[in-house]
This record gives sequence, structure tokens and C-alpha cells, in this order.
Amino acid sequence: MVSALAAFLLVFGLFLNNIHIWQPSALTLAVSFTVGIGRIEALKNYQYTAFIIVAVVAGMLYPAAFLKWGSFDLRNKWLILFIVQLVMFGMGIQMSVRDLTGLGTTGKGVLVGLLCHFSIMPLMGFLLTRIFHFDPEIAAGIILIGSCSSGLASNVMVYLARANLVLSVTITAMATLAAPFMTPFLMKLLAGTLIEVKFGAMMTEIIKIVIVPIGAALLHDHLKRAPSAQSKNIYKIAIACVIWLAALPLGLWAFLISNLSVTAQQSAELFSFLTGAFLVGVLYHQLTKKVTKLDSFMPYVSMFGIIYFTTVTTAAGRDNLLQVGIILFLASVIHNAAGYFFGYWLGRAVGMDKNSSRTIAFEVGLQNGGMASGLAGSMGKLATVGLAAAVFSPWMNISGSLLANYWRRRPVSNTDDNIVLYDEKILQ
Repeated sequence: MVSALAAFLLVFGLFLNNIHIWQPSALTLAVSFTVGIGRIEALKNYQYTAFIIVAVVAGMLYPAAFLKWGSFDLRNKWLILFIVQLVMFGMGIQMSVRDLTGLGTTGKGVLVGLLCHFSIMPLMGFLLTRIFHFDPEIAAGIILIGSCSSGLASNVMVYLARANLVLSVTITAMATLAAPFMTPFLMKLLAGTLIEVKFGAMMTEIIKIVIVPIGAALLHDHLKRAPSAQSKNIYKIAIACVIWLAALPLGLWAFLISNLSVTAQQSAELFSFLTGAFLVGVLYHQLTKKVTKLDSFMPYVSMFGIIYFTTVTTAAGRDNLLQVGIILFLASVIHNAAGYFFGYWLGRAVGMDKNSSRTIAFEVGLQNGGMASGLAGSMGKLATVGLAAAVFSPWMNISGSLLANYWRRRPVSNTDDNIVLYDEKILQ
């Protein structure tokens, strides 16, 4: 009923060319439609994607509301960093230290996945910038999202498709660990003429954005099974972290700034982030003993964070989107499709089974948009470099969901493949 009324007012407002009628009607229609599909069994898997689209619509229609609240800038570098870290921490809660042990059984697949991921997508991004001739900073953003690691969205899609989930989580873990080196390297190589790329600074930012929060989550996971003696040692280290962090505002940081070189200062800053992550991991573990359902709540925190910086990025880059939005969307479709296509068929070409090749397709085709947005925010270029992530991310969720459900309805039979690795306990 609400959707029908909003649709009527939208058409009526457009007919009258009355912005005060059609704009709120458009946003109301988007929100009511998104809430409504959650009640439809066949569509409820797309509800989160619909919320991301609502974020884009809100940012386009009311940009001023998502840029500043009073004198506070919602694009503040430290706020964006905090929210992206929160997103990554929430994603990390769904990972496990045991994910790293999958190398023993999936070594070939991981190697193929990593090689495809860090070659096909950045090169395809580079090619698209040459075909469509975007402005330099927007072009750099396309290469950036192509150069980022895969995210947990790929694991979810593999789970829905009933493909090789063990391989998926292992590739995601390895790509995440490789990102601090591979992403700055690829950006320097492919986008160095478009924007200034400082290899060391970008590597440090990726460690802050990805490795630090996921490391905190993995420490929590380790503490679940750690022997008593090990746990005691971890808590001792946590006390040392508290002392270090408490000393920083009491004069230690001023002393370090005065006596260390710029490189050493950056190292001290990174060390402080790592100590903070260690402490967060321990404190969060203690909190889960009191709030037992906290782990299951964290993915929703991640979802909120992604919706937040999608809205802010869209609002900040609204003018650019009005100029290149359609072309940028077309680029996202081509980029994403190339990842699925080449990932799957290169997997088959090297002799991998169909389920594993489907997994490679998702791992190659789906990038970590949160990481790309965080890096753009750290550069202070959310409205340009971050624009590709705001457009690519919603489409990756839509296309990934469609492909996952398509493959789910067409399972690989044992006569086609002898190896079917699917273990839904990994995501539980």
C-alpha cells in the first residue's frame, strides 16, 4: 500500500516537475519496496542489496543531509577509518584461524585464485579506464577496487551456490594477507600516472583498515580454544598494551614525534594500532562471555557500516555521478562479468572441477568495496577515487546473488565432478 502510494506520488511529482513531491516519494518507494521484499521468500536474499540501493538513492536525492551534521563532517578521515575497521571486524568475526589451514587441501586452487584475482581484475580495471576515458581520480578508483582483495561477500555467494566453500574461505584469507603488498604494488604500477601513490603509506593504511580489525577478530577466535596457559600469556600482553596506549597521550607520543624519523614515527603509529587491535580482541572476547549472541549480531554492524559509507560516498560524489554515473555503472557490469567469466574458465583450463571453478569465479569477480572506500577516505578523495566502490559494490551484490542462485538450482552432479567440497558448518 505504501509502495503504491509512493509510486503514484512519484509519477505525479515528476509530471508537475515538483521536486518537493517526487524526491521524498522516490525515497519512500525505495525504502518501502526494500522492507516489502523481506516478506517474499523468493526475494528476501536480495534485501540487503536493496538497502544498499536505498543508500545510493538517499545520497543522490539529499546529499547535504549526508555530508555534514552541524559542523561535523561525516566524511571525516578518522570516522571513515573507524567505520571501515568496524566493518572489517564484523567480517572477521565470521572467519577463523582454521581458515588458514585450508592450504593443505586446496593449495592448487588457492594459487590459481590468487593469480587470477590479482591479475584479471586490476588489468581489466586499467583497460576500462582506457576505453571510457574517465577523469584521472575516478579512473584510479576503478583500478583501486580491482586491486583490492576479495571480501566475505564471495564466501556468502559460494555458500548460496553450494560450491567449494573450503577453497573460498582460504582464498579470501590469503588474499587479505597479500593485500598490504599487492594492492599498493598494483596501484603504483597501473594508476601511478593518475594519482600520487605512496607505496609505504598505502601499505600502512591497508594494514590499519584490514589486517588490524581482522587480526582482533581472529584473536577472539583463538581465545575460544586456547589452553589456559596460553590465555594467561595473552592477557599479560593485553596489560602491556594498556600501559603502552595509556602512555601515548601522557607524553610518550610527543617524545616519539620529537626523537624519531618520519619512517620510525609511522612504524610507532602502526604498532599502536596493532596494540589497540590486540586489546580490542581480548576485551571483545570477554564481552562475548556476558553477551553470548554478540558474534551473531556483528554481521549486521558490518552491513550498517557498508550502508553508511555507501551513502556518504554517493552524497560526496553526487555531481560526478550525474556526469558519469551510467558509464561508471556499465564499467562495473563489464568488470564484474569479466571476473566471473575468466575466473571460471581459467579454473577449468587448469583442470579444476566445476565446483572449484565456480568458487574461483566468485573470488575473482567480487572485490572488497569497504577496503576501497576506506583507502579513498584516507586519501581525502572519497568523492572521486571512492566513487567506483559506491557504484561497483551494489552491482557486485546483485550479480553475485543472481549467479549464486542460478548455480544453486543447477548443482554439479557426482558424475560431472568427483570432488564436491561444501561444508556449511564453516559459516556457522
